[in-house]
Amino acid sequence: MAEERKQKKESKQLNVECNDKLCPKHGNISVRGRSFKGFVKKKFPKRVVIEFERTVYVKKYERYAARKTKLHARLPDCMASEINIGDYIEIMECRPISKIIHFIVVKKITGGDLKWKA
Repeated sequence: MAEERKQKKESKQLNVECNDKLCPKHGNISVRGRSFKGFVKKKFPKRVVIEFERTVYVKKYERYAARKTKLHARLPDCMASEINIGDYIEIMECRPISKIIHFIVVKKITGGDLKWKA
């Protein structure tokens, strides 16, 4: 059992290139709650804006309408180079990091050529 722990520590040490405290893989922040998938609309140095569509029922017309939602998410340093505008990514909820950032990028699903370019 002690050997397994040593092997896990060694493998983690070899793959660690991220010193970000707010990284779900290498840092100390926990993800919980809701998760969303969407396209990257804008990219900033430490955050991204994703946009996705949802359907809302309009009672007056007895129809469904498509609405777009924009969410800001923290972009960890280890994923900053692989995520670009137009990529389809998954984000998960975490504790509030700032006034508008309550989500963290967890993984990249596909590249930017899936649906549309932002």
